[in-house]
Amino acid sequence: MTQPPGSPAPTTPAVGDQPPSGVAHAIARHRATTPPSRSGEPPDDQPTTGPRARNGKGKGEITVGTVALVAIGVYVGAQVIAQVTSLKIGTVADRAVDMGTFIYPITFTLRDVIHKAAGRRAARIAIWTSAGVNLFLAAYLAWVAAWPSDASYSLGAEYSAVLGPLWRIVIASLVAMVVSELIDTEVYHWWVTRITTRFQWLRVLVSNAVSIPVDNLIFAVGAFAPLFFLSQYQRDQSLPWDTVWDIFWVNLVVKGLVSLASIPFIYLTKDRHLAEA
Repeated sequence: MTQPPGSPAPTTPAVGDQPPSGVAHAIARHRATTPPSRSGEPPDDQPTTGPRARNGKGKGEITVGTVALVAIGVYVGAQVIAQVTSLKIGTVADRAVDMGTFIYPITFTLRDVIHKAAGRRAARIAIWTSAGVNLFLAAYLAWVAAWPSDASYSLGAEYSAVLGPLWRIVIASLVAMVVSELIDTEVYHWWVTRITTRFQWLRVLVSNAVSIPVDNLIFAVGAFAPLFFLSQYQRDQSLPWDTVWDIFWVNLVVKGLVSLASIPFIYLTKDRHLAEA
C-alpha cells in the first residue's frame, strides 16, 4: 500500500517486543480473572511501583525493624537514667529504696520486645551496648567531677559529691544489669523455643520472675552491704544489713509491679522466626 507523501514510515515491531497474540490474550485473561490475594497484595505477575514495591509495606505501616530500633533506643536510655538515679537512696513506706527502681523494670520488657522483634543476638547486643554506654557515662562523670571548678561556680563540691566516682554502686549496677539481663534473655528464648510461643504475657512474666530477683540480689549486696573483703573505710561507708534487705525487698515489689504494668508493650510487634542465628 502506497503511503501519502510526508507520512511517517510505518514501524515494524522488533522481534520479542510483543508476545504472540495467543500469549498476550492468555496474560490479559489471567489478569482479568485473578482475584486479589488475601493480604491485599497484587498477583505476582503484576509488578507494583512506589513504596509498596520497594519495601513490601503500605504507606504509614510500622515495620518490625522500626519497632526493634525504637525499643533499643528506649532501652539504652532507660538504662542510663536508672544508672544515674540509683545514686539516690529514698524511702517507700519507711523502707529504703534506690530511686532507679522506678524506671529500671521497664528495661526487662523492652528487652523482651527487642528479642521478639529482632532475635536473641540483637537482645545480647543491646545489653552489652547499654553496659558500655553506662560504663562510659560513669567514667566521664568521674572525670568531670574531678575537673577544677571555675571560681564563679559555687556548686562544684556538691556536683562532685552527687555524680563523682561512686564506683562500687556503678560496678554493682552494671554487673547486676548484665547478669540479670542475660539470664532473662536465655529464659525467654528457652520458653519460646522449648515450651510454647503462645501466651506472650506468660513468657514475659516467667523470664522476669527469674531475672528480677537475681538483679536485686547482686545490686543490693554488691552496692551497699558491708562485705568482708572490703577495706575498713569501705565497710564504714556501707549500709547496715537490715537496710540492704529493705532495698532488696522494696526493689523486688516495685520492679514486679512495673514489669506487670509494662507487659502490654510486648504486643507492639509480631514474632520473628525463632530459628535463632
